[in-house]
Amino acid sequence: MQLEEYFEFLDPDDIRIKGHRIGIDNVLNYYFKGCSPEDILEHFPGLNLEKIYATLTFYYHNKTEIDAYLQRVNDWKERHYQEALAHPTPQRQRIQKIIEKRSIDQSIINENLSKAVYT
Repeated sequence: MQLEEYFEFLDPDDIRIKGHRIGIDNVLNYYFKGCSPEDILEHFPGLNLEKIYATLTFYYHNKTEIDAYLQRVNDWKERHYQEALAHPTPQRQRIQKIIEKRSIDQSIINENLSKAVYT
């Protein structure tokens, strides 16, 4: 089996492990954080060690290109994250209001408890 046959090249910025929805960036991010292939397998039990080692081998055989790919993927994720923060959905706005209300309620409770202790 050729190394490239382990992957689906859906887009220049979307390389997935064949038969899975897992991108090579997901596997490589764990590897760069210091995870061994066996540790990575624990995070992605649907994979097998052969596919994880194929991903690592593909990375080292194409390091310059894959480093650039990973940078583009990370840039895309950051852009979308910032857009989501700048333009939250109505659901996210509702959740944020609930969180803020709970925080205010907790502050009031803490203040009342503090007063009760000192009186």
